[in-house]
Amino acid sequence: MQVEEAREAAPNYVVPPVVRAIALLRHVAAGNRCRNISRTAKALNINRTTLIRLLATLEAEGILEAIPDEGGYRLGTGLIALASEALSERSILQVARPFLRQLVKELNLSAHLGVLEGREIVYLARETPNSHLASTVREGTRLPAHATTIGRILLAELPQKTLRQLYAGQPMEAFTSKTRTTLAELEAQLQADRARGVAWSVANFEPDIGSAAVAVFDHQARAVGAINVTGHASIFAEGSPQVDAIERALKSAARAMSEALGYRGWAADQL
Repeated sequence: MQVEEAREAAPNYVVPPVVRAIALLRHVAAGNRCRNISRTAKALNINRTTLIRLLATLEAEGILEAIPDEGGYRLGTGLIALASEALSERSILQVARPFLRQLVKELNLSAHLGVLEGREIVYLARETPNSHLASTVREGTRLPAHATTIGRILLAELPQKTLRQLYAGQPMEAFTSKTRTTLAELEAQLQADRARGVAWSVANFEPDIGSAAVAVFDHQARAVGAINVTGHASIFAEGSPQVDAIERALKSAARAMSEALGYRGWAADQL
C-alpha cells in the first residue's frame, strides 16, 4: 500500500469537541473576550449552545476565567499546570526548582513558588522535606492573597492605585484573628512587608503554621512571583534561633533566582 493510501485508510481519531475547545482557547488567547456569544459563535463557526457549554466547562476546569466587572473571559491559571513542562528554559518555574530544593535541604522546611492572579495566589511548584510537617499544598492550589505570605509580598509590590482598585468593595475573609480584613489594615501590613523585604507569618493563616516569603523579579524589574518556606509556627516566632537563617536563605535564593531571570536592580545596600 502506498503511503498516501495508508493515510487515507487510517481511522480519523480527531475529536470534534476537543478541536472546538482548542479553537476557542486560541481565540481567547488572541485577545478576544467572548463578551458577545452570538458574534463569537459565528467567528468560530460553533453552535451558540455548544459555545456556552464550552465556556462553562473550561471555566469550571480553571482553563478560562470570567473577567470581573468587565465581563467576558480570559485564559485561566489552570493552564499553568498543563503547560509547565512546555515553558521556556529560563522561565521562573524552571529557574525555581533547584532553589526550592536547596531551601528544603538547608532549612528542612517546605518551599513553594507562587504567582499572583487577581486577589489569589496560585502555587506553581513545591518541594518538601521528609517530615510529618511537610506542606500539603499542591501545584495549582489557589489561596487568598491578602492572607498568605506569598500573596502579601506580591501585593506589596503593586502600585497603591492598583491595590486599591483590586480590593475596592471586596470582602477580605478572616482565617485567623491575625488576618487583615480591611484595606487600611492590609496596606499597613504590606508597607511593613515591603520595608523588611519579607512577608512573615506566625500562624496568621493556619493555626500552628508559620511562613515567610520573598518576591522574585524579572529583567523588567517586575515581581513575577515569590518563594516561601513553611513549617511549625514556633520556628518563625520572634526569638526563634532559626528566624535569621530563614530570612537570609530566602533572600539569597530570591536574589539568585531574580538574577537568573535577568534582574539587575539591586540597591547598593542590598549588595
